[in-house]
Amino acid sequence: MSDRSAMVEIVAAGNEVLLGDVLDTNTNWLCRRITALGGEMSRTVMVRDDVEVIAAEISAAVTRRPALIVTVGGLGPTSDDRTLAGVAAGTRRPLGLHSEAETMVRERYEEFAASGFVPFAEMNDARRKMAILPQGATPLLNSIGGAPGVLLQIGQTTIVSLPGVPEELKAIVDESCGELFARLFPAAHYEERIFALDLQDESAIAEILAAAEAAHPLVYIKSRAKLMADGHVISITLSARAADAAAVASLLDPIEQQVTAAVGAAGYAVRRTG
Repeated sequence: MSDRSAMVEIVAAGNEVLLGDVLDTNTNWLCRRITALGGEMSRTVMVRDDVEVIAAEISAAVTRRPALIVTVGGLGPTSDDRTLAGVAAGTRRPLGLHSEAETMVRERYEEFAASGFVPFAEMNDARRKMAILPQGATPLLNSIGGAPGVLLQIGQTTIVSLPGVPEELKAIVDESCGELFARLFPAAHYEERIFALDLQDESAIAEILAAAEAAHPLVYIKSRAKLMADGHVISITLSARAADAAAVASLLDPIEQQVTAAVGAAGYAVRRTG
């Protein structure tokens, strides 16, 4: 079922996330966005702002040869922003000042200063740090913040480094990654169908779902207990990925019919919720 050419890994860096001071909503958002575009999330990991730790994760990820590795956080001007140093070490690339990235950073801070958001417009070492990229990397415009995103190609794997501020991360993905995602996942369509049962016992339908899973191995089936406004229910999600919407429908239609018929025959009311 897994297609290495569509696999995606995320490395989220940040001591503040590991300490629980900040909730990592970025990984969730990226998983949902990339999955909807046809990528297959194969691994996510959360690490400290430590160059050696980040490098080890990047190096290991590259050996698995996913289509895409996304790093989150650690692109800013302070000394604890170390992600690009980790990416450079993990890919054995030297770091160096990138002229286009430096221009991006300079122009952003000139705009910030003109708007009164920062006290001065001139470049300093902290701001220039955000333009020091791994050799061969390309900066991605950050239309909201100061630190550019970074794109680096390693063999068949693309590494995209994004800032940890959610609004900045989303802006770079929306404004600069569309063509990249279209190239990486050119013929992939993903769909979910979600159902609810007024039932509190997952074990009551476990055999039904196991039989459906065995009969339809290309469809992912997940059940979980949920608390809805009208009480506890069991939620069932059927999801599949294929070349286009018609191909996905050919996978989901039969299993939907099998599951809903079997659940109904067992005496449980089931309704489509998504």
